[in-house]
This record gives sequence, structure tokens and C-alpha cells, in this order.
Amino acid sequence: MTTSAKTNIVDPVKLDRLAEVAVKIGLQLQAGQDLLITAPLAALPLVRRITEHAYKAGAGLVTSFYADEEATLARYRHAPLESFDHAATWLFEGMAKAFSSNTARLAIAGDNPMLLSAEDPEKVARANRATSKAYQPALEKIAGFDVNWNIVSYPNPSWAKQVFPDLSEDAAVAKLADAIFAASRVDIDDPVTAWREHNAVLAKRREWLNGLNFASLHFKGPGTDLVVGLADEHRWQGGASTAKNGITCNPNIPTEEVFTTPHALRVDGHVSSTKPLSHQGTLIEDISVRFEGGRIVEAKASRGEEVFNKVLNTDDGARRLGEVALVPHSSPISASGLLFFNTLFDENAASHIALGQCYSKCFVNGDKLSAEEVAARGGNKSLIHIDWMIGSGEIDVDGVHADGSTVPVMRRGEWA
Repeated sequence: MTTSAKTNIVDPVKLDRLAEVAVKIGLQLQAGQDLLITAPLAALPLVRRITEHAYKAGAGLVTSFYADEEATLARYRHAPLESFDHAATWLFEGMAKAFSSNTARLAIAGDNPMLLSAEDPEKVARANRATSKAYQPALEKIAGFDVNWNIVSYPNPSWAKQVFPDLSEDAAVAKLADAIFAASRVDIDDPVTAWREHNAVLAKRREWLNGLNFASLHFKGPGTDLVVGLADEHRWQGGASTAKNGITCNPNIPTEEVFTTPHALRVDGHVSSTKPLSHQGTLIEDISVRFEGGRIVEAKASRGEEVFNKVLNTDDGARRLGEVALVPHSSPISASGLLFFNTLFDENAASHIALGQCYSKCFVNGDKLSAEEVAARGGNKSLIHIDWMIGSGEIDVDGVHADGSTVPVMRRGEWA
């Protein structure tokens, strides 16, 4: 079925609300500001709605780039091996230049999470490495929060069939669309107001944590006894945040988390994943790792272990943490009971940690810190940033002060 026919399956009113929320809440796009969009080809209906709302908000120029699953598979099946050591460096350099010129960034997620599951893992690893290196100039602008940016999702049919394999494609798309709309708070008449109220709740959580200024967090539960030291002069973030260009935006829609930067050298203990990690076409299950001095020294998984270890060997920072996030077990995404195979959603179902690059905005005066100053405070640097879930209804979290005293933060996965 063609992409255009699929628009009849996805509620056009809620799709338009999602586009409006992306522009007004996700980006808070400013009059005269350019916008760069990346999206799967199937997400064209949402791209068009976002483009319209962007121009209504006064956008200067909206430019869209599309990824096509069939073209991606053609490369893996027919390109010479040396192709996988190359990436479109010119494109990512252009994106970095755009962000340096205050262009806003919007990514539409929705790729088939298992697209590359049957392809040569060596090719996948080489292509990921090449793309990560080429993308670094643009990633630094995003991770450094130089500009307002946002991610939303569209129910790509191939993704929908992964989430709902027992349904017909049309039924799967419709059901995934409903799940996206509910999680993104656009299944109500006034989603813009709902988002402002939700942001206020998240702001209370982060202000409470910032006021306590813990030295570390202690996660305890089945398969987990982990102390995550927090970076010096760290700050908790969550919900709406202000980018270096002065624009307050919501980078992730949906979002249920408050998060900060761990100290790259102060993570110790063991931890087990509580949900599978879908990464580049591989489902990695039952991850179990052990940290010493901030570094993963032992890693296992019941499925996808080879791919996980390739990720850990990406660079020196890939075995260290760049983020720790707290999410209540009762979050709407967790309550849905769905595994989305999409980090944007699955990370908002449970507390999580992220391997790799930290966010400079998670520091006091982070917008003014150089890369060297971020590193001196314990911030990690890497080509990757990969979240995986460690929270559940059986996990407790304590905040630990520098003198060793503790404060309950979460009990059985809920805010204490």
C-alpha cells in the first residue's frame, strides 16, 4: 500500500495536533528561524503537517531529508565492502554549519527497528562507526544544546508490525498511531496546555533533586546493586529546557524523565537491564554489566551480546556513562505494557542509563563550559549515546550525600 493511502488509517486531527505540539512545544520555533527535518519516507504526512505549522509560526526555510528502507537494504546487499567505511561527511558538516547558524533541528523517529537484523553484523558495525564519526560535528551541536531541537515519532508500517506482529499492517499502524498520540499527549483537545502542565511537574522533580545536590545515586533491586557517582556541579534537567540560543524547548516528545550527568570515573557495581534494547536491527536482551571506576569491565547479554560488545568497543568513552535518568514505573508508557523497540518511547517507561556522550547542559552554567571544562567535571565524551532501561517496580533508588547520608528517592519504582 502506498504511503498516501496510509494517511487514511492515522487520525488526521491527532496527527495535526502532534505537528502543532512539535512546533509550539517541542521546538518553540521562532519567527525567521530555519528548520531542518530528518524523517523516514513513510513519515511524509507528518513532515507536511509540521512544515505547515512551522511556516505559520514564521519559519524562514524548512528543509527535509528522508531515509528510505529499501535504499538502505540495497546498500547492504549490493555495495562493495569498503562502502561501509564511508559516510556522507559533507551532509553532516552541512548540518553542523546549519546549527551554527541557529537552524532548529527536528527528527521524526519511526524506522523499522529490525531493518538490519538479517544483515552482516560486521557491515552494520562498520557503517555505524563511519556514520558516528562523520556525524560528530553535528552531534556536538545537539549534545551541547546549541539550538532548540525536538524528536517526535510517526507509525511507520514496518515499525508497527514489529510492535504488533499479530495484527494486519493497517490495524498495526492504527494501533501504534493511537499509542504514539496517547504518549505524546495529543489525544486530548488542548495538548499545548497539557504539555505546559506536565512540564511544571517535571520541573518540580528536577528542582527537588538539584536542591539536594546528591554526590551519587544507589540503585538496588534484582540483579542490580549500582552506585552512580554524579558529575561535579551537575544539574538535573527534564521537560522544557533552554538552549544556548535562548529558546526554551522540549527535546523529546514524549518525555517522562528527569536526568543528569554521571561522573565518568565514579560508577561502581553491577546492573541488569529491565527491558530489551533495540539497537540497529538487533534486539539485545538481559544485559548485565559490571562497572569498576566508571568503566564497564564485564558485559553479558542473553541475546545480541556480540553486537553489544561491538558498541562498547566504539571508542574509549563507550564503556562509560553519559546520562542517568529517573522515570516512575507508573509512567503512561510503562502502563501501556508495550515494548516500542524505539528508545524515545522505551526510555520513558523506566529509569535508565546511557552509554557514551554526556549532555553539557546538565552542568551548572553548562552553556558556558568548554569541552575541556565539561571533562574536568566528570562529563564523558564518545561517538555514541545509547540509553538502556534499568528501572522497574522492584528497583529502589537512594540519593547519597558526600558525607554518606542517604535520602529515599524512589521506592519500588515510584517517587519516594
